[in-house]
Amino acid sequence: MRPTKIGLIAHTGKPGVAELIRKLESEFNRFQLPVLVEAKTAALAGMKSDYSVADLEREADLLVVLGGDGTILHVVGQLEDVIKPIFGINVGSLGFLTCANSATYVDAVECIAAGKMVFSDRTLLEVIVKVAGKEPLVMTGLNDAVFSRGEVSRLIRLRTSVNGEPLTEFNADGLIVATPTGSTAYSLSAGGPILAPESGAFVITPICPHVLTNRSIIVGEDAVIEIEVSERDYPVFLTVDGREPLRIEAGAIVEMKKSRRVLPLASLPGVSFFGVVRQKLKWSGSNI
Repeated sequence: MRPTKIGLIAHTGKPGVAELIRKLESEFNRFQLPVLVEAKTAALAGMKSDYSVADLEREADLLVVLGGDGTILHVVGQLEDVIKPIFGINVGSLGFLTCANSATYVDAVECIAAGKMVFSDRTLLEVIVKVAGKEPLVMTGLNDAVFSRGEVSRLIRLRTSVNGEPLTEFNADGLIVATPTGSTAYSLSAGGPILAPESGAFVITPICPHVLTNRSIIVGEDAVIEIEVSERDYPVFLTVDGREPLRIEAGAIVEMKKSRRVLPLASLPGVSFFGVVRQKLKWSGSNI
């Protein structure tokens, strides 16, 4: 489907991005596609605009994000109720969420203008922090929720249950609850499995567990995961999609489940998840 308005958002710290912004606007204009540019993005390129990310979410049909996977995560964190499709153009090497690079921007614009994009509906994680006597805090993540010990070089204890049934108390450096999209991020570095985007599952991965039998566990996407901070001697922090860490009080319960919202992630025809995995992980098959 061909969009009628494009929202353009860029990582303003990337080299060469100002020129790319101007080139993209020119290309979209060639196809008579209006471009709404986010305010900081516009300022970098010498344009004028007052649009916020939330404004673009309301008015644009497609958000074109320039940067990397982290830029897309940052944008998703600012979106509200109605999440519009995102098309990522990487300024650098190809990421897991971006589908084109800055050198192929003309092909990307032609694909968008022709309505030939392919969409993958990505599961979002709803994270609810519950503290007695306080209003619950609700956050949304595309990749993961990470419990960590901060700068203290000590293990922390996290009592974990799934659908109301006790799983275990992890005694570890931390714990990751990842979506299929996030399974190729921190969870993979911590030894977790790779999940296909449409696998319909979450993965719970301990970070450097004290008990060697503690391993990653995959649960269904309809599961409700509850983690209680049983550590009382040292601080525990929660980070959703790499955003600002939140200190979690002892006794607090963090509930995680599938969000009612999804992210339609756009890609070029022929760009597949497994193709990106092969490229990023340098899987070339056996030489035997």
